Amino acid sequence: MLPSKVVFQRVIWIVLDSVGIGAMPDWAQYGDPPGCDTLGNIARKRGLRLPHMARLGLGNIKPLTGIPAAEPAAGAYGRCTLASPGKDTTTGHWEMVGIHLARAFPLYPDGFPPEIMDEFERRIGRSALGNRAASGTEIIQELGAEHMRTGSPIVYTSADSVFQVAAHEEVIPLWELYKICETAREILRGPAEVGRVIARPFLGAPGHFTRTANRHDYAVPPPEDMLLDRLERRGVLVHAVGKIFDVFLGRGIRESDKTKNNGDGMAKTLAALETVDAGLIFVNLVDFDQQYGHRNDIEGYGSALEQFDQWLPEFESRLNPGDLAVFTADHGCDPTVPGTDHTREYVPLLAFGPEARPGVDLGLRGSLSDIGQTVAENFGASIERGDSFLRQII
Repeated sequence: MLPSKVVFQRVIWIVLDSVGIGAMPDWAQYGDPPGCDTLGNIARKRGLRLPHMARLGLGNIKPLTGIPAAEPAAGAYGRCTLASPGKDTTTGHWEMVGIHLARAFPLYPDGFPPEIMDEFERRIGRSALGNRAASGTEIIQELGAEHMRTGSPIVYTSADSVFQVAAHEEVIPLWELYKICETAREILRGPAEVGRVIARPFLGAPGHFTRTANRHDYAVPPPEDMLLDRLERRGVLVHAVGKIFDVFLGRGIRESDKTKNNGDGMAKTLAALETVDAGLIFVNLVDFDQQYGHRNDIEGYGSALEQFDQWLPEFESRLNPGDLAVFTADHGCDPTVPGTDHTREYVPLLAFGPEARPGVDLGLRGSLSDIGQTVAENFGASIERGDSFLRQII
């Protein structure tokens, strides 16, 4: 039973992972090259055909090459500031639900120090390979054969605050890989508490390794009383699609779907619209970041954005009168600039629905928590941080 104060019976909140919209003023403090602007630079260098997002107001947020401002926009539009220190998945998603970090999660661009690795190897009874920042697909091609010969797991990190362990499923079975990651999670506490430990299983033969769908994330538990906790207490169903479940360790999430890629995530979002009559459908589409941003693949990133745009008419056709859709991102990952790190950027905000007020300029929001506070207020709750824009769109 939903609370009596509900405005929109269903909220569909889609995170376009890493689709930033311009550098924040403190970009240099995070080691970014000048001029980072994920959407803006892809539009300028490659060109983007996004007519449906343009209709909703994407080009009204700021000038974007080839993406005109809509007059009037079919949705409400604005930008969100990432108020917490950092520029990674956990930081962005936690801020959405009302958690502002006092300090950024630690990064290990030069690999993990001996005091961590020595304890890790001692406790798992195996030596490790790698221990550096790397692309997951590239490092398994490089070290996969040695891993199969020695049985040593491949340890690597990335632009995120992560400790990743890759292993061939026929060399280290899944149960053992997961146990290895649980051990790493126990070790990585205190100042070394990375945002996530990630199991990265793969299969295949040397030269032809492929990662499997049996990835498992071991995240830091979110502090109590964030948005999903409060929705659960109010009886609001939360259905997660993609890595949302892992980021929040399943807290407050009643139903969830894993996804293989953006296309699968979009299909499962449509499926959720058929089964979830009321509540929050919370979606992450990860390919923008994982497949294209970190690999400096401008063409792939642009194509993925266009694929999402082409999907929008079908998505909109499935919306009920009492639905609100919200599109945003968690950080940037500009594929057009040197390096493969995330980028410290503002993120876009689009909010629309059959009965939502269109053409509203939501301006520059103080934090991603504004979205969480809006969702909370819609379902008769509130969270510690954020200013709701619910009343501006009804």
